[in-house]
Amino acid sequence: MVNRMNTSLTIRALPLVFMGTAEMACASLRALLQSDQFAVRAAVTQPDRPKGRDLKPQPSPVKKLALAAGLPLLQPEQARDPAFLKRLAEFNPEVIIVAAYGQMLPQSILDLPRLGCLNVHASLLPKYRGAAPIQWAILNNDPETGVTIMQMAAGLDTGGILSQSATPIGPDETAASLHDRLAVLGAELLVSTLPRYAAGEITPKPQDEARASYARKITKEDGRLDWLQSALALRNRVRAFTPWPGAYAFWTCQGRRRLLKIWRAQTEPRQGRPGEVLQADRAGLIIACGTDALRVDELQPESARRMSAPEFLAGHELPPGAFLE
Repeated sequence: MVNRMNTSLTIRALPLVFMGTAEMACASLRALLQSDQFAVRAAVTQPDRPKGRDLKPQPSPVKKLALAAGLPLLQPEQARDPAFLKRLAEFNPEVIIVAAYGQMLPQSILDLPRLGCLNVHASLLPKYRGAAPIQWAILNNDPETGVTIMQMAAGLDTGGILSQSATPIGPDETAASLHDRLAVLGAELLVSTLPRYAAGEITPKPQDEARASYARKITKEDGRLDWLQSALALRNRVRAFTPWPGAYAFWTCQGRRRLLKIWRAQTEPRQGRPGEVLQADRAGLIIACGTDALRVDELQPESARRMSAPEFLAGHELPPGAFLE
């Protein structure tokens, strides 16, 4: 996109449109609404989607926040819909802010605002482009991650970097807790970066393609624990996939194969055949892995509530020598 910045632009009440869907985006929208430097003219979010056991259409978190704030709201099925593009242009935004929206944007939107489209991304780009940067950072045992404000381009998270902020990943941090921290960190970085960018003080820095990696979308099958892996790898999987899709294995109870979801676990320096129950008593539930063992602290049997390992063992038979698969 051609650089058409005007350093004389009054950045107070900068007119913009916000595009987002997931909970991650709400912190950024809330921060923009609370600052007198920006005028959010409209919000764009995905259409209501079926959720829950009754599969009733449910509004996105961004829709709820936008309606509560009294913002005009657009919910196109496809971002390239001509009627939507016409309506979007009528808001005449100087910039479009995108956070966890869930769709690739066509070039017609990227070129619409004078200052382009900016994205709040939950990784230190070019590492972890794609849909699930938080989960993959934990899964890969990274010591830190962060957020990036970037100028959007036609590729997937390939645009120039405006600013970044790093944060360590705690040893017990889950995707849920890291998600919440990065949402706030991204919102703070956005509101501090946007005025400087609008004033022409920041030049987008090209990403180093040689360092790029892709964080593909997580599937339910990714939560399956492979006991041939190390205990550290499995513990990271538990952390990375909390709350969704959840880390799980299977156990046999009264001749029936049942799912067992694992919510919290630690590593133990013990050895055994992968998947073998090494200990199952009031002191804990310990499962052998390819290297070391996993001590399960909190779990959830199929069709039951979450509970501690001692609670589970008090009501279920899973003796030493049994195997999880």
